[in-house]
Amino acid sequence: MALILDLAAQGAQMLLVLALAPLLLGFTRKVKARLLMRQGPPLLQPYRDLLRLTRKEVVLADNASWLFRAAPYMIFAATWVAAALVPSFAAGLTFSWAADVIAIIALLGSARMFLALVGMDVGTSFGGLGASREMMFASLAEPAMMMIVFTVALVAGSTQLSTIAEFMLTHGSLRVSLGLALAGLIIVTLAENSRIPVDNPATHLELTMVHEAMVLEYSGRHLAVIEMAAALKLLLYLSLIACIFLPWGIAAPGASPAAYAAGLVAYLAKLTAGAFLMVLFETSIAKMRIFRVPEFLGAALMLGLLGTLLLFVSRSF
Repeated sequence: MALILDLAAQGAQMLLVLALAPLLLGFTRKVKARLLMRQGPPLLQPYRDLLRLTRKEVVLADNASWLFRAAPYMIFAATWVAAALVPSFAAGLTFSWAADVIAIIALLGSARMFLALVGMDVGTSFGGLGASREMMFASLAEPAMMMIVFTVALVAGSTQLSTIAEFMLTHGSLRVSLGLALAGLIIVTLAENSRIPVDNPATHLELTMVHEAMVLEYSGRHLAVIEMAAALKLLLYLSLIACIFLPWGIAAPGASPAAYAAGLVAYLAKLTAGAFLMVLFETSIAKMRIFRVPEFLGAALMLGLLGTLLLFVSRSF
């Protein structure tokens, strides 16, 4: 009976992230429009957009290879698996042994690689421009993520997310190194999801866009799958911040259905608060120039490195 409950909870988490990702995207758009004194689209508009795209005909370039057709599904699969592994409402689920932060970073790196390849596959100038910018950002974002992981792993003694969440719940305390890691992870979240100040997800200006430049040639169900993967990626990073730094409310391994329900309510509250703060930050600043983004990501790398060094220095005394 316990195994069946664990499998059901794991399946519920996989379906939960899939169902919540478009709603989270719609919430950010609605809140941003309200802060800018506009009506904004409905909360359920992303679901309608995805459904509309799936009904449209797929238009492919004559020189598109097999990778161009297969990459959207590989990007979606890697992102969905990574998002489903992050503990949301419960820790210690059936597949929690695979919820390693380094493995999640590797899955996201694989999705980024496929996205950059399809940006260059057709041979358009915009696709190549977006792919080169994406790789430039990734060369700093991935090392910054690794340094943040090292900082958290040195504190918790593990890179497994359920173990980290349980440690933060029982032994968590205010640490300067964890604060630096949190600031670095927020910077990486903004950059990886093409949010302001790194990129504007609502613009289609060719000279500044990054993510949109790589998917300009997609249409129909292929574009729907890529857009869904982008929404899952935003949910993943907000869930990662909540799991590591705000693990309150997560149900313990083998908990009752009532504890799972309470964990779900806490998870939704944390997602709502995180999305609101992210949009509030976006509306208070302007987009930076493209050549200043490496400095922005370099700050995240330095914050992660400084957090790791502080832990070593504090333990040496």
